[in-house]
Amino acid sequence: EVQVVESGGGLAQTGGSLRLSCAASGFPFDDYAIVWFRQAPGKEREGVSCINTSAGSTVYVDSVKGRFTSSSDNAKNTVYLQMNSLKPEDTAVYYCAASAGGRWCRPRFQDSPMDYWGQGTQVTVSS
Repeated sequence: EVQVVESGGGLAQTGGSLRLSCAASGFPFDDYAIVWFRQAPGKEREGVSCINTSAGSTVYVDSVKGRFTSSSDNAKNTVYLQMNSLKPEDTAVYYCAASAGGRWCRPRFQDSPMDYWGQGTQVTVSS
């Protein structure tokens, strides 16, 4: 059974930090990219970051570059999203997804087909 489970969301103040986790099982983790998306109320879903879990290479959307860092612990089949210097505009539901076709994390990583999705975790940043 495939499972993709996010955790670590919550409330943070502006300038604070949170670390999200995405734990995956039921598919060959090393053959997939893990992509983080977010969706704020009334806004379209936005691709935030992509990590190639075998090479460790990453791509980020411009709005989070220098603030967010994605990393992979392949022994645990888990990807992390470390979010620093948080801003109110980072408030959203954050989802992780696994993509085999997008495992090379090309610049338009968010356009690759996603094979598996998590249920999402809420991140709220207060001003």
